[in-house]
Amino acid sequence: MGRTLAFDRDTAVRAAREVFWHFGYAEASLPALEEATGLSRSSIYNSFGSKRGLFDAAVQSYLNEVIRPRLHPLQQAPVQRGALLEYLDGLRDAFSRAAGPPGCLLVNTAGTPLAADNEVARVITDYRIELRTAIGNGVSAYLAGADADVERLADAVTDLVIAAFALVRVAPDVATHTLVTARETITSEQSG
Repeated sequence: MGRTLAFDRDTAVRAAREVFWHFGYAEASLPALEEATGLSRSSIYNSFGSKRGLFDAAVQSYLNEVIRPRLHPLQQAPVQRGALLEYLDGLRDAFSRAAGPPGCLLVNTAGTPLAADNEVARVITDYRIELRTAIGNGVSAYLAGADADVERLADAVTDLVIAAFALVRVAPDVATHTLVTARETITSEQSG
């Protein structure tokens, strides 16, 4: 009979997620991960196989607990007309409060050597597709009946959101302004 885990896996993964989110994969030291999770190095390796296994679990936790709840209103049929504006306003508010790790764990990871790993690249690419699809749903709902190039606008807003995530660590005011620009990109189409 196998040993019962003496820790809550989800709690440990969430704690590790915060370390990876703040410092990135390469700079997240094993001592920092041990301290955050309350696990010894051997427990991390026994439970997750490696630091990378813990990172992969943290990324899935990030997608399921941070990203998808925020995107949910843009993925539920029917998407409400103002759902995309609420999403953009929510991001802007989060950036303004600076409560929590800055930026997006996956966008931050995309700019590191770890992104050259095929599996990590696939997860980042899949996230971008999920984000673009959700934003496209929001653009379609907001501009329903308008004579607008919904695909072009969805691409533009997605790119602005990703740029904001990339900038928030170094220029939070610029990142916030980028989200305002994304919002104006949509609302100007309706009035134009």
